[in-house]
Amino acid sequence: MNTKGTLIFFCGKMGAGKSTLSRQISQELNAILLSEDDWLSTLYPEEIQNFDNYLKYANRLKPLLKSHIINILNSGISVVMDFPANTKNQRAWFKDIFCDRDIPHRLIYLDVDDKTCLEQIAQRRETNPERGIFDTEEVFHHVTSFFQPPSTDEGFAIEVIKR
Repeated sequence: MNTKGTLIFFCGKMGAGKSTLSRQISQELNAILLSEDDWLSTLYPEEIQNFDNYLKYANRLKPLLKSHIINILNSGISVVMDFPANTKNQRAWFKDIFCDRDIPHRLIYLDVDDKTCLEQIAQRRETNPERGIFDTEEVFHHVTSFFQPPSTDEGFAIEVIKR
């Protein structure tokens, strides 16, 4: 019997610690880590100058990656996705990957208050100055205006980490 890998993805406000936790979990499980930031900065290094650019190019990745991710999961290897699952629409894309394919999943929701997120964003700006254009309080509030915490009626196996 071919055991399938687990799809692991995250929901949490900007600065909640999704990237840090995704790296940690991928190492613990010896899983494949796919980072949206890495893909976007490699494929579109000069094109993303604002939030609308981000949405445009992030949506270009998804059709390409979907079949690739499914193939990895079907081979028995787990995949940790450092891609946001912060809105119902974003989570629907993840659901489309595992639903009807008998692929196990974990949606990890980092429930972190705004103050902590902003502190972590400020720290990230110090250690990664290249992110300074997006790691601002203004961008945080803009992005957070779209945030939708996951709910059980969406049909996910949700794990909540509250800080």
